[in-house]
Amino acid sequence: MNTAFLIFIVVLYLLVTGYLGYYGFRTTKSSEDYLVAGRKIHPAVMALSYGAAFISTSAIVGFGGIASIFGFPLLWLAFMNIFVGIIIAYAVIGKRVRRKGLELNALTFPELLGRMYGSRFIQVFSGLVVFLFMPLYAGVVLIGAARFIEVSLNVDYNIALLIMSLVIAVYVVYGGIIAVLYTDAFQGLIMLASMILLLVSVYAWFGGAVPAHETLTGLSDIAIKTFAGKIDGYAGWTAFPKFGSEAWITLVTSLILAVGIGVLAQPQLAVRFMTVASDRDLDRAVPVGSIFIFFTVGTAFIVGALSNAYFIETAGKPSIAVAGGNVDKVIPAFINAFMPDWFVAVFLVTLLAAAMSTLSSQFHTIGSALGRDVFQAGFLGGRHAERTVLITRFAIAAGILFSIFLAYVLPPGVIARGTAMFFALCASSFMPAYIGGLYWNRATKTAAEASIISGFVVSMIYIAFFHIKESSALGIAKMLFGREALAGFPWTVLDPMVIALPVSALVFVVLSFLTGGGHRGS
Repeated sequence: MNTAFLIFIVVLYLLVTGYLGYYGFRTTKSSEDYLVAGRKIHPAVMALSYGAAFISTSAIVGFGGIASIFGFPLLWLAFMNIFVGIIIAYAVIGKRVRRKGLELNALTFPELLGRMYGSRFIQVFSGLVVFLFMPLYAGVVLIGAARFIEVSLNVDYNIALLIMSLVIAVYVVYGGIIAVLYTDAFQGLIMLASMILLLVSVYAWFGGAVPAHETLTGLSDIAIKTFAGKIDGYAGWTAFPKFGSEAWITLVTSLILAVGIGVLAQPQLAVRFMTVASDRDLDRAVPVGSIFIFFTVGTAFIVGALSNAYFIETAGKPSIAVAGGNVDKVIPAFINAFMPDWFVAVFLVTLLAAAMSTLSSQFHTIGSALGRDVFQAGFLGGRHAERTVLITRFAIAAGILFSIFLAYVLPPGVIARGTAMFFALCASSFMPAYIGGLYWNRATKTAAEASIISGFVVSMIYIAFFHIKESSALGIAKMLFGREALAGFPWTVLDPMVIALPVSALVFVVLSFLTGGGHRGS
């Protein structure tokens, strides 16, 4: 790789990012500026920031690697990301969130939930969930960026992880959400341009989209030989797994539904809707957000699948074999083998942008959850609002340290799973109370509190005792009952959200009818 060129574009990227961080610091005058950007962000900036916060190294590296196993069926997740994560989120839910946030003067997602029901408990408990579990998501995003730096530049993984974290910490802690939004938008433009170039280059190598897909279909025997013995029901890179099989349940519940639906209850994304001035701005943001997701997520999944055809032709083996069995290394290995050195440098900056945009949003959300929602609302009883920014800055620093720790200790190949787990947890815990608070006047405080607790508790029980990937790693079930999971197939592979979200929704609806008098706070 041309080291001078790499240094030049990295320095240029960091200078622009640094300036935008300084701009955020200079224009932040109040806690409203620090937490919701004064509610006056341009819709295009919001859409790019939302997309960049949503699509991180987790999507590009983690889910791109998963696409090298499940292939094109994973594109259903890209469809869900656009239809649910952009169209429904912006044009339907986002408008209610913006109005409610303004009406209740809510500056964070937990605060919005709490004020909709007049419940400080909801605000504090939701803030604790965000602070304790979002670092898992942040940790896997850090892993994605650090792995690419490790593979591309032969830099020690631990050093790459530390440098990434320190750079992001500086502008998030001092610049607040304004810095986050503008740096995210800038980083989103880099991601969009690079992913379009990558998609065009890959299709060109195969002679077009149709020949590329036909080539991959023709290699289905190799795919089945590679994975069918390890994943029950697996049917190849261009075919959906057998209905009801282990592969089908994993793909549909843990990957497509958990992330595709869970996006609606993501605290770091929901707060974006409170940063624009009008409903019309949200409508104007839909095309920008949809195009962004189509080219970023779609490219990652398509390239991840087609990397198999490339490696089989050039190396004689599928992607997972080239990556040494670690799906998190598939995309870095493919980029380094397929693209010229100058693009590897550009793509390194793209992944830095993807990681930094998501992490900045996560760190800001983690910090505001601990600072404003737990410490200020819980321990200080809502007093000392003038100290919100200072308290949140200290809380962000604590969240960053927690996320770095998790990135060091999490096992290989965890990126996509960690992302899906956090998305599912948010959906199970928050979504019924969140949607109900926005649309249903009969929803009550008692029902919302019980729903959030039940969704969280059922998720934790299922993770600890039934879902084999987590229960075997945690070892609680093994220690107490001598088994890695308390039930067999399909419970061992069924995503916790499929169980916990219906329970949470049922509790919410039933208790709203039982305790409601047609008004909130009952």
